[in-house]
Amino acid sequence: MDGQPTADIVDRIRDIPIYRESIERGHFPILEKPEIARGFPDNWMTPALAAALEAGEAEFVLSTGTNHARMQIIRPPYFLLNSYYRLWSEHPDIAHTWHEGCRRLSLTTVLATEHVARVNAKKRGAQPDARPALEDRRLDARTLYLNLRLDPALWERDEVERMLAEIRAARDEHPQGLYHLDCSSYHLAHLVRKVGEWDLWEDFPQPASIIHAYEYAPDNVRAYLLEHFACPVVDLFGSTELGYLYYSDRDGRFRPYLDEMSVELLPVAPGSRIYSLIVSSVRNPHMPLIRYRSGDCARTLDGTPDPTRISKFCGREKELLATPDGPVSQGDLDDRVSAASPRVFVHQLRVTNEAEAELHYVTFDDAPLEPHVAEVLEKSVGELTGRACRLEHRTHIPIGKSGKYAWLAQDH
Repeated sequence: MDGQPTADIVDRIRDIPIYRESIERGHFPILEKPEIARGFPDNWMTPALAAALEAGEAEFVLSTGTNHARMQIIRPPYFLLNSYYRLWSEHPDIAHTWHEGCRRLSLTTVLATEHVARVNAKKRGAQPDARPALEDRRLDARTLYLNLRLDPALWERDEVERMLAEIRAARDEHPQGLYHLDCSSYHLAHLVRKVGEWDLWEDFPQPASIIHAYEYAPDNVRAYLLEHFACPVVDLFGSTELGYLYYSDRDGRFRPYLDEMSVELLPVAPGSRIYSLIVSSVRNPHMPLIRYRSGDCARTLDGTPDPTRISKFCGREKELLATPDGPVSQGDLDDRVSAASPRVFVHQLRVTNEAEAELHYVTFDDAPLEPHVAEVLEKSVGELTGRACRLEHRTHIPIGKSGKYAWLAQDH
C-alpha cells in the first residue's frame, strides 16, 4: 500500500490549490515541508478557508521548532490543546482525572509559558511582563503553566517553592485534592531532583495522573519518574500541525490515536529499520495534510513497517547520525545508554570528526559512572556510531535555546 487517499478524502481536499495537480494525475507524492511553505498561504487558500480566517475560526501559527526552522501553518484556535484534552478524556488509564475536573499544571519549556503570557497580554492590549504573574500563565480555566526559566537545571530554591505552592493551590481547589501534571519528562525529573536535594517532598503533593509530551523522553528519565510517582505516567506523541497521533498506556506501550488520520512508515534509508512517519490527516479542516513527511522517526516491535506496532518514536529525521552501518537515531543511542546504566540522566553525543566522538553525560546523583560501566558504555557507543568514543562526566549540560536538549552535536 502506498498510502494514496481514498475517494472520500480526495473530495474533501478538491478545492485546495496545493493538491490540484495530484488530483489530476491520480497520484499523491510525499508532501515535504518546503512544498507546504512554497506559495503559502495562497497554495492552501479556498473560499471556505478565507471565510474561516475572517470569522476567527482559523488562525496562522508557527510549528514548534526544536533545533530546526519553524513552519507556518493554519489551524483552528486551540487545535493542539483540544486534541490533548480529547485524548486525555478518552485515555483508558487516566480519563477519570479529566472527568473528575482535575486542574492541569504544565511544567515544560519557558517558551510555552511565554507564549501563553503573550496571548493573554494581547487580549488585554498590553505587553507581557518579563516574569508573567500567575493569572497571565493561565491558558484557560483548566491549565496553568509553571516554568519561568530556560534551563531547569538552574532553578533556584525560591523558584521551586513557588511552583510547588502553585501546585498545592490547584490541588486544594479540587474537592478530592487531585490534580493532573503535564510535563516534559526532563523538566519533571529536574523538579524531582531539586525537591529531593532541598527535602521538599512534604510540599509536593502526588499528582493523580501524569502526561509527558513535548520531546523525546529517554528510557532512564521515564524510569526515574516511575520510581517517584505512583500514578499512571503516559507518553503522548504528536505535533503542532497534526495534533496527537499516539499515546502510551501506563506500561509504556504505544497505541494509535488516528481519528481522521492514517500513517505510513517508510525506511529512512534502504534497508534501515528506522522509519519515517508519513501522515495523511484531515483532522485539521483548514489545512489537511496528505502523505505529509512529519520529520519524525520510529522503530517497530518486529522491524516491519507496521504503524500499529510502533515501539518507540526515536527522534527527528534531520538529526540522524550517518555511520558506516547506516543511520543512527536518538533512540538508538538512548538504548545503549540505558542498557549500560540507569544512573545516566542527560547525555549528549559530540561528534568531532569521522573517526571520533565524545559522550557527555550527567547522572541523577551527579557522581561519575563506575570505571567498568564507563568502559562498557564507551565500547557500546563506539560500536553504534562507528567512531572511537570517549565519555566525559559533567554536572551540567546546558539546555538548548528552545528549552529542549539536543542529543547530537556535530563539530565538523
